[in-house]
Amino acid sequence: MRKKILFLSLITLIGISADYAYSQEVSLATFQETAQIIIDKSISQKITASITLQSTSIQEIRIPAELEQKIREDKRIKAIILTNQDQCILGVVNQSCILINVERNPADKGIIAIQDSTKEIAELYIDEINQAFDTDAKFNSVFLHSNDELNKALETSGVVSGRGIVSAIYTMPMEDTNSMYEKISVILIPKIIRDGGGFYDVAKNLSFEENSKMTFSLIPLDSKSLLQLKLSIDYPNKASTISEISPLEFLKVENLKRSNYFASGFYPLNSIIQVVILSPENTNVSDINGNIIPTQIIDNEKIPTDLSIEGWVFDPEEGQRIQGKYIFGDKLSVNKEELKFSLGGTQLQTIQSEKIEFDESIVVVIIISIVSIAAAMYYLKGYKK
Repeated sequence: MRKKILFLSLITLIGISADYAYSQEVSLATFQETAQIIIDKSISQKITASITLQSTSIQEIRIPAELEQKIREDKRIKAIILTNQDQCILGVVNQSCILINVERNPADKGIIAIQDSTKEIAELYIDEINQAFDTDAKFNSVFLHSNDELNKALETSGVVSGRGIVSAIYTMPMEDTNSMYEKISVILIPKIIRDGGGFYDVAKNLSFEENSKMTFSLIPLDSKSLLQLKLSIDYPNKASTISEISPLEFLKVENLKRSNYFASGFYPLNSIIQVVILSPENTNVSDINGNIIPTQIIDNEKIPTDLSIEGWVFDPEEGQRIQGKYIFGDKLSVNKEELKFSLGGTQLQTIQSEKIEFDESIVVVIIISIVSIAAAMYYLKGYKK
């Protein structure tokens, strides 16, 4: 039920606003910038840092309107992915990929029928996709996903990988991340957003790093598509021993600024930093340098009571899966020291009001971020009276 509500609420993203503290009108743009740090002590033992630029508007991430509509109206297509990730799928090495992810047809009996059915659908779109991305990817293989381990750990939607998904894989020569990100961002991202700096500049600088990789994804929804351009960098074998967490260290910046694209109004939910810790044992957040935002409990979720205040919302703040979101409030940037916190130590004394019931609620931001080959869904709810 939650997933259904989340996806339906994306349709209402445009034009939602509410009055909060200081009489500021909270606006929500379709374009969002997200910095994410995943510290995986449970499975991969690596730390993954990423910057994701996303929108549901084809004016802000420019996909040909006819192609986007055709993909969205084909109910078996669950995602289109362009990436230079190493081994984008099992058996594909040292090549960039385009994956066309298709929902398996229960009527297909046997691996040959599944492969033929999936390729038949993918062939309808690959020429237009190549043209849109200025690529020349050729058919390689069909892959049937069967492993849900990472999806379960991250509580993901499974549209990028997971049981019931079949990928038609098209490959091309491996391209270095800097040149690929530069080309794709110029094709997809309008000049006004590129010139606005913010998280985009951080991603552009990270693209020069040796372990950085680029992924673009199109995920069809009911009336529009979720479009995401992501730049990620891995730090192998760094997760197991980490106890003090400095998010900006992994993004290789001292300060993180918001995009000037949001300078015309108050858009506190369009720039978010998220940290996820996956641990094999129970742990907790402690020793936070910055603010903890006052919250209240709505539908079992922690909701900020004032979006003009900058700081962290940890939900949950202890256990084997911890998630923290940093909201800028009315600030335009945050420095490295303000974001530091630790694992273990004295548990937080969080500031929150008594659990309340509510009649009117609006999901005001949903951010789906591609993590390796899994779609990690996280969200922040809001409400207005």
